[in-house]
Amino acid sequence: MKPRIEVVAIDCLMVRLFDVIAEANMPWMLAATQRLRNEFGAALVDLVPSYTTLMVHYDLAALNPAQARELIDQALTDLQPLAQGSGQCHVLPVWYDLSVGPELTLLSQRSGLTVDDVIRRHSAHEYQVFALGFAPGFAFMGLVDERLATPRLNTPRKRVAAGSVGIAERQTAAYPVVSPGGWNLIGRTPAKLFDRERDGYSLMQPGDTVRFESVDHAEFINLGGDDTPLETQA
Repeated sequence: MKPRIEVVAIDCLMVRLFDVIAEANMPWMLAATQRLRNEFGAALVDLVPSYTTLMVHYDLAALNPAQARELIDQALTDLQPLAQGSGQCHVLPVWYDLSVGPELTLLSQRSGLTVDDVIRRHSAHEYQVFALGFAPGFAFMGLVDERLATPRLNTPRKRVAAGSVGIAERQTAAYPVVSPGGWNLIGRTPAKLFDRERDGYSLMQPGDTVRFESVDHAEFINLGGDDTPLETQA
């Protein structure tokens, strides 16, 4: 690992730790996050982790760019990865059904698997939360089985229901709120992914892991799920 520092703005630097997305990156990313928070202290405005980078937004009234770079160098000196399993593990119930997951058929056709096999493969893996973005509480997770990897839709939907579970390339995610979106939808979870009353707002944070658990329609409804078919939602 050879970290690189890139300028994003006058008060913002990007620390690039890796060039390739991989689950093995996360222990290093979490260790770097912890070190950077400690080094910058009150001078840190925001720290945004992603798949391979950490964006450091600092207070120009407290630090100049040269001092910020020096703190980054100090934070990354002799960096060691955090132990696996340092984040929370979340189990999200999912109702996999064509009425709320219309791309189940597409994934089946592209992969040569049956719809049931698509569901089994998606729910068999424990996914790493790499980053939050796009919408409040939207967690980018991966990596999905290579046979399930599917490009985003050519034309994004204007409205995707909250709780919709989707796949884009080798990423998977669940929409926390109603929003536009172009991911391939395969099901829906009743879990509340974003809550203004929750500390940190988002159910999931980078470094957490997620496992999707297939539930039937009755259990989905019992857990508070909305089974309104996607095409009938205005």
